[in-house]
Amino acid sequence: MRSELAQRVAEDQALRVQLSTDAEPDMAVFERLSATDEANTAWMKDLVARHGWPTIARVDAAGAGDAWLLVQHADHDVDFQEHCLELLRVAVAADQASAKHLAYLEDRVAMHRGRPQRYGTQFVQAPEGQSGFVPHTLADEARVDEWRATVGLGPLAEYARGINGKNGNGED
Repeated sequence: MRSELAQRVAEDQALRVQLSTDAEPDMAVFERLSATDEANTAWMKDLVARHGWPTIARVDAAGAGDAWLLVQHADHDVDFQEHCLELLRVAVAADQASAKHLAYLEDRVAMHRGRPQRYGTQFVQAPEGQSGFVPHTLADEARVDEWRATVGLGPLAEYARGINGKNGNGED
């Protein structure tokens, strides 16, 4: 299970890196990525149905992180993401998964469901006339850094600078 998780994440990340570094996005790579995400989701559904959530005790911390990443990228199946969110909550409460991963998945599901996000982990393209990316709607802008700190995430402004490059405007 652990080696399969690592192999699937390696392929996932290789495709995403290729898309992010290509000057012109290649539709064939997009299609491969979509097929990879769907195959990974089907595999994770089977794994979760047979064994439950892949906890730190079962697959070590790196394996638990790999499981989270595959679910995080299952955007075509938000119902499954939401199901895993509940399993991840239980695992985090038992110190068997990362609270950071829980925050990212919670925000991802909220964004896909059209709800505000709590931790500010999910970004969208800036409005027309602006460059870069901005956080998806926040549940409470005044408390976002407080909530981020509780799960070990740094301030939102620092994260946004990282998302948008050194200058904070989408330029490196």
